[in-house]
Amino acid sequence: MKPTRVAIASSLLLWTATALIAQRVQTSYDHTADFSGYKTYSWSSKTASTSFWDQRVENAVNSSLGAKDLTQVPSGGDLAIFATDTSQERQKLITFCNGTRGGWGGGGFGGGPFCDATTTTKSYKVDTLAVKIFDPNSNAVLWRASSTNTLPDGSDTIIKSLDTNVERLFSHFPPDSHKR
Repeated sequence: MKPTRVAIASSLLLWTATALIAQRVQTSYDHTADFSGYKTYSWSSKTASTSFWDQRVENAVNSSLGAKDLTQVPSGGDLAIFATDTSQERQKLITFCNGTRGGWGGGGFGGGPFCDATTTTKSYKVDTLAVKIFDPNSNAVLWRASSTNTLPDGSDTIIKSLDTNVERLFSHFPPDSHKR
């Protein structure tokens, strides 16, 4: 394989790997809210579920909120938590050049090299986890965050990825209301 083809193939593989593991986190909050006054939280009744995955999401969120010195109470907390998690199957086209052959002009001036290309389809899952924290009395959203990333293969890796995603979601919670 010529050095140029090695460089192109390496670049494509690196770009594909980077795109598949990239995580996008977005947060937003009510800049007028004083988050220092909130000490307890309850899960919204809309979130209640018995699936294993929903329980893992709830446990990861509980762990992150506990690390922020918030205490979970069964009902009537200062804050209400709502979480949703969705997955979508997506496909990516990957094209590789299998070799070059000269075109008109032999690949020099007046023409370029042509390649025999092979395109394959790669399926992958994209997961979006969204968490909203709101005032249970007024139903006003105080803070929200979402994390979108590609799901890795293997259930153990997916669970570790969930924990990491939730930690990143809550890395800027509570927001510093003094920095406006």
